Amino acid sequence: MLTPAVTDLEQLKDHPAVARLRSWNPAAVEGAKFDRDELSIYVGRSSLREACALLRDDATCPFNFLSDVTCVDWHPREPRFEIIYQLLSIPKKERVRLKVRLGGDSPGVESVTSVWPAANFFEREVFDLFGIRFTGHPYLRRIQMPENWEGHPLRKDYPVEGYR
Repeated sequence: MLTPAVTDLEQLKDHPAVARLRSWNPAAVEGAKFDRDELSIYVGRSSLREACALLRDDATCPFNFLSDVTCVDWHPREPRFEIIYQLLSIPKKERVRLKVRLGGDSPGVESVTSVWPAANFFEREVFDLFGIRFTGHPYLRRIQMPENWEGHPLRKDYPVEGYR
């Protein structure tokens, strides 16, 4: 039997990643969830890049590897998008997800390529398929779809057969 998910931030405050982010900026952590031995931390969009750099460089929880950046479209709910950063601490053999919620009007967040250069292609893929803009990205252009393609095919409001 599965144990229920823990979503109370006070119960998760002793986890090294949560504690480090809250000691740096309590307002940056909007929430957290521990479910099935996996931790997700919701951070504010304005704090994302600094939170990533802090977790990468912290000695108690060095999340030194970015394994993926992806997106979920919760259309028609608002905030519509969640950008998910999958981080790995190789020395501690531990994972954490950083999640950022974005509204559907003009979704955008600061690029983390300055923290992890590997984010370059992940962010381009999310831009191409979901239309999320990453400010400060060194080369934000389509990576899978042709340059003249209309729309972003993984958005839930994208027509099944494409635009005609």
